[in-house]
Amino acid sequence: MRLLILDQFSDPGGAQQALVDLLPAVRGRGWDALIGMPGAGPLFEQIGALGFETAQIDCGPYGSGRKSVADALRFIAGARRLARQARQLARRIRADLVYVNGPRLLPAVAGMSVPVVFHSHSYVAEGIVRRITGRALERTGASVIAACRFVAKPWAQFVTRERVTVIYNGVAGPSRAFARRAGALRVGCIGRMAPEKGQREFLRVASAVHHRLPECRFSVFGAPLFGDAHAQRYAARVREEAAGLPVDFAGWTSDVHAALAGLDLLLVPSIGPEATPRVIPEAFSAGVPVIAFRSGGIPELTSDMPGTLADSVEQMAALAIELLTDTVERRARMSEAAREQWRRRFTLERYRQDVLATIECAARGSAARELTNA
Repeated sequence: MRLLILDQFSDPGGAQQALVDLLPAVRGRGWDALIGMPGAGPLFEQIGALGFETAQIDCGPYGSGRKSVADALRFIAGARRLARQARQLARRIRADLVYVNGPRLLPAVAGMSVPVVFHSHSYVAEGIVRRITGRALERTGASVIAACRFVAKPWAQFVTRERVTVIYNGVAGPSRAFARRAGALRVGCIGRMAPEKGQREFLRVASAVHHRLPECRFSVFGAPLFGDAHAQRYAARVREEAAGLPVDFAGWTSDVHAALAGLDLLLVPSIGPEATPRVIPEAFSAGVPVIAFRSGGIPELTSDMPGTLADSVEQMAALAIELLTDTVERRARMSEAAREQWRRRFTLERYRQDVLATIECAARGSAARELTNA
């Protein structure tokens, strides 16, 4: 099979990592693929190193998060040019199917005659982007892969239920859970620096935990992405508010397992309409307990892990203190439960198999089988 794969970013992000994770399985099936991306980000080199051809397309740049009117006007103005580029790339590879890794690119493939699979990684809020994407879904008859049920909901008015498959992200894990480190307890959060990721809320939890457990230490892994000036200002404010707390700012890490190896507990204080943050199954794979806010699709990831969801900063702090002051034996049981959750639901092998099966169904024109592993 020959695939045209279109991604709306060439800079790192959760959806882009999911694509990089999928490509070795595409090669393993003996399929060929051409990947079109905008800009000149590091994904060009990363995907090229996997042996795939890449091409530059015109898409953006746009602001991250909710789109402005200027973003919408720029998108509409460039839509015809982007559609022409997509058709040229499809002819170049003689594509059997187009895989679209982001909503902004769907209108560009709406007039194509080949099957389309749209991978919806993030929740698209009500507004012009959702309407444009939804109309494109109707026109293409695309199959939809949704990262969780929460992400799938906006598309219910545009596509039939049979065309939507929920596939949770899979991640590679270490061969065994990380051993307990010597020294002070350490609590961390991992993710790009942005208001919706909740680093300021993390500091409020850290303050409460530090008051109860003065020896505890805290780590923030992450940096602002996509050249977002608002995120840069937010990151500066987070650092200011951390004054007086034992918090390390470790910056962006490309080795999430190395970061997790130093933690006794991971907090995920996302406050926006979060989809399925990869760091949760990554922590599970390493046997690191997680406490997260009950936002977006996060409850779908932690449904079998009692005591991991909080509705407020105060509750998250209380749950963290309870876990950190509990017996070593109970913490070990939680670690193994997290590891088992990953083995059962979030392995990279399961993710690859399910996505490729959905692509095959779409290429044949048949309805996707039920793959939701809730």
